[in-house]
Amino acid sequence: MKLKLFKSDGTEAGDHEVANFPELEQGKGADALRQVILAVRANKRQGNASTKLRSEVAGSGKKIYRQKGLGVGRAGDKRAPQRRGGGIVFGPKPRSYSQKLNKKVKKLAFKRALIDQADSKNLIVIEDFSIESPKTKLLNGVITKIAPDSKNILLVSDEHNENTSLAGRNLSYARLSSTPDLGPVDIVQADKIIFSVKGIDSVLEKLGNS
Repeated sequence: MKLKLFKSDGTEAGDHEVANFPELEQGKGADALRQVILAVRANKRQGNASTKLRSEVAGSGKKIYRQKGLGVGRAGDKRAPQRRGGGIVFGPKPRSYSQKLNKKVKKLAFKRALIDQADSKNLIVIEDFSIESPKTKLLNGVITKIAPDSKNILLVSDEHNENTSLAGRNLSYARLSSTPDLGPVDIVQADKIIFSVKGIDSVLEKLGNS
């Protein structure tokens, strides 16, 4: 797999040959990727929505008015679910929405996401994320040269140095990620993904393709 290579200052340096880049049959892993995305979103849910049953609503259990003689329908107490302010039938209660996925599914989803981005020409390699000082202007200048039209860029390295980490905090359109923290959802959400040379090697090692 050949990916575009850029120098640390953002100038082009030809192509970078990525050996042992993962390969999958057409469509394989798409369902796994979908499951992982749903699981990640579900695991972020707090699950604290709660309603009160008839027995939990505050108020008297006394019958509103007598059974007969008023010419109106028979009624019980004011906590009945058909009355305003009464209990809720089959309402939500605190619960966990978390989903568990095995390692094989996660790994397959990761490969599918990476391959899809590579096929779309959205993977780029940079020699190293190195800037002279922790200034957002410097990092922004490098990124603008590499991907001028992208609005959601992911910068991936095995480990970002302090200057890059500090400079990247104020970039609204770019996010920094280290290889151990990188997941399928991060890959899918990005318009462009810029890997350092060590970063792409670490990803392949993580997938067992080193």
